[in-house]
Amino acid sequence: MNWRKLLTIAFVPLLITMSTPLKAGEGHDHGDSGPATNAGGPQRQPDGSVFLPKPAQRQLGVLTMLAAVADLPRTTELAGKVMMDPNAGGKVQPTIAGRIEPGPRGLPSAGQTVRKGEVLAYVIPSSGQIERSNQTALIAELRGNKALAEKRLARQRELADTIPRKEIEATENEIASLTARANALGSGLTSRDTLVASISGVIASASVVSGQVVDAREVLFEVIDPTRLRIEAIAFDPAMAADVGAATIAIGDKRAALTFVGATRSLREQALPLIFKASDASLSMLAIGQPVRVFVQSKTKVNAIAVPASSLMKSSSNQTIVWVKTAPEKFEPRVVMTEALDGVSVAVTAGLKAGDRVATRGATLINQVR
Repeated sequence: MNWRKLLTIAFVPLLITMSTPLKAGEGHDHGDSGPATNAGGPQRQPDGSVFLPKPAQRQLGVLTMLAAVADLPRTTELAGKVMMDPNAGGKVQPTIAGRIEPGPRGLPSAGQTVRKGEVLAYVIPSSGQIERSNQTALIAELRGNKALAEKRLARQRELADTIPRKEIEATENEIASLTARANALGSGLTSRDTLVASISGVIASASVVSGQVVDAREVLFEVIDPTRLRIEAIAFDPAMAADVGAATIAIGDKRAALTFVGATRSLREQALPLIFKASDASLSMLAIGQPVRVFVQSKTKVNAIAVPASSLMKSSSNQTIVWVKTAPEKFEPRVVMTEALDGVSVAVTAGLKAGDRVATRGATLINQVR
């Protein structure tokens, strides 16, 4: 056998092997197979709808509501802030300058509950050395004059038969006056100004420490009733003050009703402040000065559908949409036009019709299905 036949015999098996497709072993994949499909799981359909099986709906906690058309108040969202109710709050200020000393329970801290009339702190009057020396010298002089007047009164009483009664009475009045003046000056050196809570509530702010020197009329504590507050909203349309029907603020997933007190009669930075009062337990979550959103409902009505604000989503084209359940396991996106309502719900003015089932819970998860 010559060398050409040997080469042919050696290369034939190699050519057969190269012409046969190679396959991975069991349990191994080199990417030759197509993408895996999830026919039984949530899927985004080509038309933009979402196929969501019943088990997945229960797992995601999807809930829907039946859309109903109603006459809803036209609402405007205003920027506002939380203020102290003057009838349910107060400031604690000293009437004299001096040094702070703790009260019977120590100095209160912010957030501490206090009762009306409770002693919060003391202010020890501060005076200069010269002033204190002058007061001490005057007290000594008054006490000396009082001692002389008492001796004179004793002699007058011994000679009561020869001395007119009016002189004895004049000496007695002089002694009483000297005693009162000395006591007044002495109490001025040792007395202290007692700071008490003007109402029962919570310490909103405290800005003192033991030994601090404060001035008269300086605000040391603010006490508020956290369930009674004032809300100030800024309106740039002065005509809105005459068309206020109701108002609410959103506190988390809750809403608190507001009572319209009135509008100021002077503009502030080209805007008209509207004052509301509120009395609700949920207000305890707010702080004085905190910015809030106030939803002012006018007396005019608009024909719309109320849906929770959590139902509103954004599409890939940044349009506002809601997910409508059109079949037991199918949800379709609907582009909608909305207006503010009360902070928790919104009014849909276009894009929905009565009888549509709108996803109210789990809409975010439906929007993420791809």
